[in-house]
Amino acid sequence: MISTYEPASKKIRHYSANACLLPICSLYGAAVTTVEGVGSTKTRIHPVQERLAKCHGSQCGFCTPGMVMSIYTLLRNHPEPTAEQMIAALAGNLCRCTGYRPILDACKTFCKVSSDDRSAGLCPLVENSWPLLVFFPLKVSTRLFSTDEFQPLDPTQELIFPPELMRMAESQQKRALFFHGEQMTWISPVNLDELLDLKAAYPKAPLVVGNTSVGPEMKFRGVVHPIVIAPARILDLNVVKFTDDGLTLGAVCSLSLVTDVLTNAISELPEEKTKVFCAVLKQLRTLGSEQIRNVASLGGNIISRKSTSDLNPILAASGCMLNLASRVLLPDTFMSALLSDFAQGEYVSAFRQAPRRENALPITNAGMRVLFEEGTDIIKDLSIFYGGAVSTTVCAKQTCWTLIGRHWNEQMLDEACRLLLGEIALPGSDSGEKVDYKKTLMVSFFYRFFLEVLQSLKTTDPCCYHGIPMEYRSGLQDFKTKMPQSIQLYQDIEPSQSPQDPVGRPIMHQSGIKHATGEAVYIDDLPSVDGELSLAVVTSSRAHAKIVSIDTSEALNRPGVFDIITAHDVPATNEFYYSDDPEIIFARNKVICVGQIVCAVVADSDVHAKQAAAKVKIEYEVLEPVILTIEEAIKHNSFFEPKRKLEQGNVDQAFETVDSIIEGELCIGGQEHFYMETQSVLAVPKGEDKEMDLYVSTQHPAIIQEMVAASLGVPANRIMCHVKRVGGAFGGKLLKAGLLASVAAVAANKTGRAVRLILSRGDDMLITGGRHPFIGKYKVGFMNDGRIRAVDAKYYINGGCTPDESVLVAEVSLLKMDNAYKIPNLRCCAYACKTNLPSNTAFRGFGFPQSALVTETWITGVADKTGLSPEKIREINMYKEIEQTHFKQKLDPQNLIRCWNECMEKSAYYSRKTTIEEFNKQNYWKKKGIAVVPMKYPFGLGTRYLTQAAALVHIYTDGSVLLTHGGIEMGQGIHTKMIQVASRELNIPMSYIHFCETSTTTIPNACASAGSAGTDVNGMAVKDACQTLLKRLQPIISKNPKGTWNDWIKEAFEQSVSLSATGYFRGYNEKMDWEKGEGQPFTYFLYGAACSEVEINCLTGDHKNLRTDIVMDIGCSINPAVDIGQIEGAFVQGIGLYTMEELKYSPEGVLYTKGPDQYKIPAVCDIPEQFNVSLLSSSPNPYAIYASKGLGEAGFFLGCSVFFALRDAVTSVRSERGLTKTFVLNSPLTAEQLRASCADAFTEMVIGRWGKGQSISG
Repeated sequence: MISTYEPASKKIRHYSANACLLPICSLYGAAVTTVEGVGSTKTRIHPVQERLAKCHGSQCGFCTPGMVMSIYTLLRNHPEPTAEQMIAALAGNLCRCTGYRPILDACKTFCKVSSDDRSAGLCPLVENSWPLLVFFPLKVSTRLFSTDEFQPLDPTQELIFPPELMRMAESQQKRALFFHGEQMTWISPVNLDELLDLKAAYPKAPLVVGNTSVGPEMKFRGVVHPIVIAPARILDLNVVKFTDDGLTLGAVCSLSLVTDVLTNAISELPEEKTKVFCAVLKQLRTLGSEQIRNVASLGGNIISRKSTSDLNPILAASGCMLNLASRVLLPDTFMSALLSDFAQGEYVSAFRQAPRRENALPITNAGMRVLFEEGTDIIKDLSIFYGGAVSTTVCAKQTCWTLIGRHWNEQMLDEACRLLLGEIALPGSDSGEKVDYKKTLMVSFFYRFFLEVLQSLKTTDPCCYHGIPMEYRSGLQDFKTKMPQSIQLYQDIEPSQSPQDPVGRPIMHQSGIKHATGEAVYIDDLPSVDGELSLAVVTSSRAHAKIVSIDTSEALNRPGVFDIITAHDVPATNEFYYSDDPEIIFARNKVICVGQIVCAVVADSDVHAKQAAAKVKIEYEVLEPVILTIEEAIKHNSFFEPKRKLEQGNVDQAFETVDSIIEGELCIGGQEHFYMETQSVLAVPKGEDKEMDLYVSTQHPAIIQEMVAASLGVPANRIMCHVKRVGGAFGGKLLKAGLLASVAAVAANKTGRAVRLILSRGDDMLITGGRHPFIGKYKVGFMNDGRIRAVDAKYYINGGCTPDESVLVAEVSLLKMDNAYKIPNLRCCAYACKTNLPSNTAFRGFGFPQSALVTETWITGVADKTGLSPEKIREINMYKEIEQTHFKQKLDPQNLIRCWNECMEKSAYYSRKTTIEEFNKQNYWKKKGIAVVPMKYPFGLGTRYLTQAAALVHIYTDGSVLLTHGGIEMGQGIHTKMIQVASRELNIPMSYIHFCETSTTTIPNACASAGSAGTDVNGMAVKDACQTLLKRLQPIISKNPKGTWNDWIKEAFEQSVSLSATGYFRGYNEKMDWEKGEGQPFTYFLYGAACSEVEINCLTGDHKNLRTDIVMDIGCSINPAVDIGQIEGAFVQGIGLYTMEELKYSPEGVLYTKGPDQYKIPAVCDIPEQFNVSLLSSSPNPYAIYASKGLGEAGFFLGCSVFFALRDAVTSVRSERGLTKTFVLNSPLTAEQLRASCADAFTEMVIGRWGKGQSISG
């Protein structure tokens, strides 16, 4: 939070900002408050920190300090904010773990709400809510936290603005400021004359206010500006002035200030005077985030001339006047903008469409204005401006000129659309964006403007103008983000359970408070080691090429550079052969993907290392072929071995006996893990015996130890790997973390110094790969009554350039492809394609989210063909009794049926479906859709040794317990659950038990924390260790049953009873015989069902998630708060895969989407407005710790219920428009794809496809 004092008004302004963009020089005279200053465990925890933790709003914790600061800043300005203000404050914050619901629950406790709504952890029950107790004969609970525990928010106890800064602001004579750095000088003038003199002296120097344009250029493109001029302190550029001509706004006014000024003006001035204000304000509300708008300036947005400016089109269309100044002939300094009043008969509007509704650059935007001849609908003047079309804002001059004199009617509309498409030529794009969508948006925006003006004309003169049909009116409304409502239901503990026994209770994450105070330590928080060096990697710019030469001379001469590390510096293993193709630390003679590590620079700082890395010159000789896609891999027969196949029944014979057959193909894009903490390593040589400490953000310390030891040529016992916590992983920190740790370790070994490697977000996305892109080809035979008799499917996954886990992912996609359905005759094959992309790897769900989406797609295809509803096809073909899967494992689907039935009933599916059908009849440009999807998720890793686990428990003489095990805390709450297990087994309070870290020094050879197995296997090991200790203590307890825990421990020590024990779990007896196509690869099954409802805008392809109801069978929950959070977080991550997260590559294999600017994960605006989760009661699991189930991955697939709800809405659109041809929707189902599927006269103009006769306005 930045706080500034204005001497003239005597006011203090608090605002949030992104630290990565904020130049330190711009903070002269400002007070900066970070999360550490808000509160700490050493002093006082602030209510924001407390509530975020106790409401379970923190999982991995890496994003939590940012959440705290956004909420805290809002509360400093508005101690009782509205829900709308709270939602806006969080629009710029991303979380990959929680699904946002628990964060918003914490936020609601600060918002203005009625007393009835303050029930603890239970949001207000809105229309169509669940009947809470209908389905549960047992006691259910909805309380995940208690508001009674919260300390009140007391604004009088907040930090005061530093008096010395106040005195400085009031007493100091304003003067120009000069800050000199290593590469640049920052100059901050105080008046216009100084500014103009500086621009004359340094014409190429940029003017920087918010640094939202220049900052990214310097950071991501390496642009260096020797002189930077910061005009923010010049009063003439901060002007806000209302005159008879309109509103004058100074160039350095922040966009937040402009928003406030316009909001106030709209509430106070007559409507006809604020038309422009309303249009500009509409764009401002979704421009960036509050953190961006707080620092970004009006002038910067205008003068940068970017095509993505949301303001320039509307300002240009509305005739905004710019006031410029200069010392030279051409004006080069923007001073202010004048927003003029409008005349009678003048209308203005602004439009935008982005990959995400908030905090995303637009794909296309527009500003439009029309002036009519007085008392008529004849166009006197027309302005149409577009952004996002070409390199800057563009005006459709010819179109506007041609249309003057036309009546505002359908003939004009048709002519206008064709003129616009002819006039504004969109160049073909290399960045993967399809031009057709932008063209469709251009004409769709104009049509929307056409409707708005028609409706306004009717309001002005109802007698002369008819307005627009009722069913079109919803198309005039944009989707708004509302504060979500939610219900969480779980089975309460038995009344007989001991109050001290924490199992089954919604216990707060053990690190939750530390997450919220910023005290939780991640790799980059570790203090610098004496002599520590920073490492930056140099990566390949070619997808497949021979390395001709590496020139490091210029890099070595850069300041602070210590050395450059290549494959020649690896003492032993550089290539790891876990299969036929190796995993590689440093490229040696050739590169096999863009982003492969060729060498690394070590320097005295991260900045120096990165600057030098940019100076390494690599000469390549391109090799053929360059294979990037699955289709190219198939063409070149490029696969990793082995290929896998499963078959049951007689498929060919079954196809001969069915009534109908459908065939199809589904493409599913990849997905970036986007864990909040990027790949991070600190390697510290110990100085003797070749020992080395490694602090790594990883899911698998043992593989780190193994790979580093092999690369250095030392025994594993010399390498100690430590993991305190991981800031998110989702499968992305297994093998990749081992390779990166080896890079750092080799550098540390060569230099003899500690080496820190923290990947930037862009490098992380470029280097590490993600979820496998997937193509499913299917042939399905079925009867007219909906029974599916035969399926023949082929799955192709894009493995990238090395094997990693690709064959295993392919195997899992086969084993889990049936989802919830009994298919009597089935043949399925899976191929892992070898391509020249960065190697793809494990990701939550591990192949199941892709293969099951293909299954659900052909389920809906059968529904289309038979005329039955998708839910009927699902019910007809669902497993119903104890039977075998297609790999001959026994299955009891009782809980699958229960989940399905409860979800259908809780969601009121059939009544809502009827309501939706009625809505769709009454609305032409908006449609709703609903879908319900079942899930069977097998649990297991296929091999016994992969699920073994160990634990170590020490009891100290003061009675405190130190617990360690092989599991990794990455947000899933495993340490919290393990302490719950130990607390129950030892019958002591959780407060007695501490977990320090996961380390190879305490637990050797631990398996990876993956496949949702962490709690299952480590819980068994912890239980075993505790029972061993309790058995030793039993004689002492028996002799003194009324003694205390401390008495017993003291006596045990005095009797020389060992107070340390290891625990061990051999693993589940899982096996699979691929030769026979049968086995028991899984230990048990999780079940679930999700019903989702959406609404789409047919003109733009935008959509809103209205409601989701989830019912999950997870056995007996050890911690309902953690488990429900895992379900919700996985579900929202699934929404990302299936509807919005899109990886784009160039034809040369270069990743375009290398950061949050280009790659959009779900934000607060994307979660369902009503989000209900229920845990199935009375469903104990006999195979796992305390009858629980491992659930981290299972909920992910349920996100596809949104995908199929969108498909349902599109089906309604196409049915209404007479489009009977089968259509395919691929994943992710983005706005672009939705718009193209909602074919109409506008898409016909662009791509030439349309259905039955329909006029352009309907």
